[in-house]
Amino acid sequence: MTDEPSANDIGRRLRQIRHARGKSLAVVAGLAGISTSYLSRLESGARALDRRSLIVNLANALEVAPSEISGAGLVSPGRLAEDRSLNEVRLALAAAGMHDPRGEIVPVEMLSSRATALLDAQRDCRLELVGAELPLLIRDLHATLEAGHDVSRLLALVHVQGTQAWLTDIGANPDLAWQAVTLAQQAAARADDPFSHAVSAFGTAFGLMAVGAFDLASQALSAPAVGTKTKEAAEVTGMLALTSSLTAAASGNRAEQQAALDHAADLARHTGEGNTLWFGFGPGNVGVWRMSVALEAGDHATAARIATTVTPETLPSATRRATYWREYGRALAHLPRRFEEAVAALRRAEQISPAHVQRHPFMRSVLAELLTKAKRDSAGRELRGMAHRAGLVV
Repeated sequence: MTDEPSANDIGRRLRQIRHARGKSLAVVAGLAGISTSYLSRLESGARALDRRSLIVNLANALEVAPSEISGAGLVSPGRLAEDRSLNEVRLALAAAGMHDPRGEIVPVEMLSSRATALLDAQRDCRLELVGAELPLLIRDLHATLEAGHDVSRLLALVHVQGTQAWLTDIGANPDLAWQAVTLAQQAAARADDPFSHAVSAFGTAFGLMAVGAFDLASQALSAPAVGTKTKEAAEVTGMLALTSSLTAAASGNRAEQQAALDHAADLARHTGEGNTLWFGFGPGNVGVWRMSVALEAGDHATAARIATTVTPETLPSATRRATYWREYGRALAHLPRRFEEAVAALRRAEQISPAHVQRHPFMRSVLAELLTKAKRDSAGRELRGMAHRAGLVV
């Protein structure tokens, strides 16, 4: 016997929950707003369950939390080197939340330098290094704050762009990432400046989207007033607009989705490529986000078409390049006669950042769908290798 997830782990879990609730395919499909045949294909693994809105609709139909279906945070630990740091990060967050961080009081300039190095490593997908440095940085930042030194802005930034981003990338439980978001919210409230509030809103929105609270996510994003008077402000405003477009897509608000994308694209034309607050906002990133938004809206052909307009080599960071190839692979996986291209794109994403494929909450389902089409050829072998490294039994 094995406790490893099977290739169709999400579909199997969906079917088990439906049976436990005593609900038929027709009833659940009707409540979720999809056809009975589509739900059957989701349960069998013939179709990938890789949209936030659909996961939330199914969770509501079955009266469970979205994570019960998606299995977020259920990937077996220990497969990636960065996993070794997870418990130390968990303990550091708990200690910070208790106002007993047990770190050292460190000069602000030194903390800023350490934070910069860590956030650069996160941007470059050096997740093992981030995990190794993060626990002590969390403790020292909070110890310095408790001693009365003003590191609130730095704390908000580290907890969103460092702690939350790292936890999300390695597939940790969303509740743990929410602890980081809560600490960022508290730090932003102390700092009380537009940029800190914007960083906090960005992290809060993603934390809320993870549990299907799209309306609250949209509300959080509407609060900061950064403006566009400077290049830095325009970049941050543009990033919030991109996040709003994803939230709107998950909510099914196509008008708001497009308006937010257009606003971000217009800002990017004026700012060019930038990296204010490690957002990496610019024309290339807007293209990647357009792909993600189209995928969330279920428009796979559009996502694939947008991918052809983006030059991945020019994207400003490894994390954006990994995301580009992953999203391109997700789009191609849903299109007819694009199997080999889909596998190749996902493999390129995995080569840049293994966690982006092996730990993303949608990828087990995407890999499971592709496995139903795999042959005993080189593409099939590549796919089965990725599925195995993602923790699936194939």
